[in-house]
Amino acid sequence: MLPPAARLRRRAEFAATTRGGRRAARGALVVHLAPPQPGTNQDTPPSGPRFGFAVSRAVGNAVIRNKVRRRLRHLARERLDQLPAGTTVLVRALPAAADRTFQQLGRDLDAALAAAAAPRGMQRRKAPRSGETS
Repeated sequence: MLPPAARLRRRAEFAATTRGGRRAARGALVVHLAPPQPGTNQDTPPSGPRFGFAVSRAVGNAVIRNKVRRRLRHLARERLDQLPAGTTVLVRALPAAADRTFQQLGRDLDAALAAAAAPRGMQRRKAPRSGETS
């Protein structure tokens, strides 16, 4: 289970992560990653990365949505030490997440986190098709 201190809970936190973060979609997941904000709250140091999850009704019924959310929480817990303290991450599940295995969701999450954390110029670009020049 993801520790309570590592969870996004308020709507404002979800909105701030979406607005201030970088977005990357891989497989059945979309990740919004907001880096730590320097000097926002100097009284308390940032504890660690925080995760939030958005699994809409388009994913499936309540049983399916909760299964996907439980899997994502478990995957996020395993990745807490890979992100800097103060980072906020919003993981949004697409409808295809209902049919993904635990391992596939893990690969999607890793790829999306890596893409969102990569510097702007280092993002993967589409390679030109054979016979085309760039």
